[in-house]
Amino acid sequence: MAVRIRLKKMGRKHKPFFRLCVMDAKTARDGRVIEELGYYDPMVADTDARAVLLGERIVYWIGVGAQPSDKAVVLIRKYGLNGTHLEAQKAALAKIAAKRQVTVAAAIRARKGGAKAEVAQETAPAEVAAAVED
Repeated sequence: MAVRIRLKKMGRKHKPFFRLCVMDAKTARDGRVIEELGYYDPMVADTDARAVLLGERIVYWIGVGAQPSDKAVVLIRKYGLNGTHLEAQKAALAKIAAKRQVTVAAAIRARKGGAKAEVAQETAPAEVAAAVED
């Protein structure tokens, strides 16, 4: 059985989203998947935050003979286990996570007033979600 690592297209019209998947070579592009190895979202503004991959699983599948497609090779070289853009990716993902926390804190402030919102900015996202439910 020939195995390939390919991008499976998802999303909707004008809002593409791709999953990096291990598939049988005879399967259609959007067909049955053996394992999902990450995702690529071209709609994210920060280029280095667009792809999130499971590097160890990619190394395993390539080790057992899976052949990556041309587009998959580019993503693996940049964001795989020993990728060239990993530091920039970590910084970009941290920046997005911080922006999300501030947005959640603003939503709390709008619903309940300022007291809990100021505390929520300094807490973890799970604690922020619990504060919203109160």
